[in-house]
Amino acid sequence: MRIIETEADIAEGTEALIAACPHLAQVHLLIGLPPLRRRADGFEGLAQIVVGQQLSIASANAIWGRLEAAIRPFDAATFLATDDATLRACGLSAGKVATLRGLAGAIADGALDLDSIRDKDDAALYEALTALKGIGPWTADIYRLFCLGHADAWSPGDLALQYAVMDAMGLEKRPSPADMNEIAEAWRPWRGVAARLLWSYYAHRRRKAA
Repeated sequence: MRIIETEADIAEGTEALIAACPHLAQVHLLIGLPPLRRRADGFEGLAQIVVGQQLSIASANAIWGRLEAAIRPFDAATFLATDDATLRACGLSAGKVATLRGLAGAIADGALDLDSIRDKDDAALYEALTALKGIGPWTADIYRLFCLGHADAWSPGDLALQYAVMDAMGLEKRPSPADMNEIAEAWRPWRGVAARLLWSYYAHRRRKAA
């Protein structure tokens, strides 16, 4: 399994994509190489993704910064030992507190071993993660993309990615997750780099429209 670890990997994937897809070639001309965007894996990385669910980047970063300051070291055991009042004061909703406690508990009691699923196939990884309440396909996709760095990871249900594909390809409507998977078949085995290109393109379009 190819892993994205460095900017050189991003450049290699981008070169392959712009040779294969004229739409991504145009995106690359506009935004250049996308950022690496790698995060820590394990409990810390997955917790950061849960914190960011359905929030703006600014709000998610603010909450995450407060959590990191309050929970040291940031591991499952320390999280479980932290009271709800502290977690809520950091900005976590009751639902996210419950999700993160469930995640930390599964790691602490051995029901979830994030090290062992690192190199599992997609189906096994999704089964392990989405078995936990509050963790769905989007969270699993983002974990594969940015924490594990899987080069061919893809997030068909991501709203920003859907809008980016619609604009980049001149589609009349926002593609469904099934449409997204069909479109992205042409971008294998570098769908993870395609996603980074398209997210950068989406951000560029938002800034231009502001």
